[in-house]
Amino acid sequence: MRIRQLAAGEQPPMDLLLSADPSEVIVEEYLRRGQCFIALMKETVIGEYVLLPTRPETIELVNVAVAEEYQGQGVGKNLVNHAVKQARDSGYRTIEVGTGNSSVDQLALYQKCGFRMTGIDRDFFIRHYPEEIYENGIQVRDMVRLSQDL
Repeated sequence: MRIRQLAAGEQPPMDLLLSADPSEVIVEEYLRRGQCFIALMKETVIGEYVLLPTRPETIELVNVAVAEEYQGQGVGKNLVNHAVKQARDSGYRTIEVGTGNSSVDQLALYQKCGFRMTGIDRDFFIRHYPEEIYENGIQVRDMVRLSQDL
C-alpha cells in the first residue's frame, strides 16, 4: 500500500469521501479548502483522508475512509499515522479530529494513534445535517473532538 496526495485535476474518490460524510456540500468544501490523500493498493484507491488547515499552526484531519473490503487490515491506522506525519512535516503544532458519538471503532483508532479527547460539540450532527444519521444502532448527535500535539 502507498499513500500519496491527490494530484491537481485528479478526480477525488467521492464514493469513499461520502462514506465518511454523507453531505456532498460539506465534502466539496473540504476538498476546496484542504489536501486530499489517497491510499492505493496497486492502482486501486482503498482509502483516503483530507487535511484541512483551521488556525495558525493547527490542522484538522477530516473524512478518513477505508473501502469496506479493506477495513480491519490496518489501512485506517496507516492513514491516520500518515496524516500525523504529514502535519508534523508541514510545520503544524497541533492536529485535531472530530468524530460522531457513536463511532466506537474510530474513537478507539484515534486514541491508539495518540489523540486525546478534548471536548464534545453537542448536537453538531443535528445542527449540520438535515437527515438523522445512525451508526452502530445509535443516533449520531454529538461530535467528539480529539487532538494531538505535534
